Amino acid sequence: MSERLEDIAVAMVAEGQGILAADESTGTIKKRFDSISVESTEDKRRDYREMLFRADQAMKDCISGVILFEETLGQKAADGTPLVDLIKAAGAVPGIKVDKGAQALSGTSIEKVTEGLDGLRSRLAGYYEQGARFAKWRAVITITDDTPSWNCIKANAHALARYAALCQEAGIVPIVEPEVLMDGEHSAHTIDRCYEVTEWALKTQFAELYDAGVNLEGMVLKPNMIVPGQNCSSQASVDEVAEKTVQCLKACVPSLVPGIAFLSGGQSDIDATAHLNAMNASYDLPWKLTFSYGRALQAAALSAWQGKQENVEAAQAAFAHRAKMNGLAATGKWSKDMES
Repeated sequence: MSERLEDIAVAMVAEGQGILAADESTGTIKKRFDSISVESTEDKRRDYREMLFRADQAMKDCISGVILFEETLGQKAADGTPLVDLIKAAGAVPGIKVDKGAQALSGTSIEKVTEGLDGLRSRLAGYYEQGARFAKWRAVITITDDTPSWNCIKANAHALARYAALCQEAGIVPIVEPEVLMDGEHSAHTIDRCYEVTEWALKTQFAELYDAGVNLEGMVLKPNMIVPGQNCSSQASVDEVAEKTVQCLKACVPSLVPGIAFLSGGQSDIDATAHLNAMNASYDLPWKLTFSYGRALQAAALSAWQGKQENVEAAQAAFAHRAKMNGLAATGKWSKDMES
């Protein structure tokens, strides 16, 4: 594969394929394992992720890239093969989560800013040597009656832009992820409020990327969809989510960006697929619209696996099904009756 940033970014949003987010932190993967009563040991985490990366049909046909946690980037499969090599052998691009998590933003009670810029330049050089060709940094923005603040929007956009510039300097494609969270107070978090905040965040983000000299053709955007909060009394139809999301993106995202890989953000598996499909089926778009899902790709597989070797085949089949459904949605060719 070419090492040009632009070519890697295009490969990450290949037709009918999307990105598997397998970058759960040790704390997050423990919660996932707790849900199936499996102890989160290094070997169990490796076994689980190896199982996903060896699901040949899913990986070769539907997965263009895999975001890894630092532990996984250096891990070897049970037979000694580096996990990165399994991903490359399937034709997917290995990537790495590089942020150090969202921490409390000083002077606020609920808002957060993502940390991890200190020492990032040298860490990126090491990740490149280990085979990573893209990176991910997630910022979180919370909607309440009086948030987000300009300080929160600005601080996160600035950090994401500095991260993106450092990635490109290191030959690594940055995934830029400003996430407006779905969880919020029902009174404040309508679909229109989500649109307003997401537009603000994205317009600020692209101004910061411009100031930092980031090459837009060598990046991928990972935004939230425009959805009402989970506790909002007025939920939206699939068509309304698609319409508002496309409208917001067209207002904010330059056409030079090769692709937009949505996060699922707490949506159900089917909702995340249906919304993506509706956008691709109904609109003429300047960028590829695809998926970068974690839980929405893995939940069924995790449930089928239960930490047992004898369940590996069933878990891989569950993962392959969700990957295929989302691959179809990325081309606007999914329908709900395919789920059975």
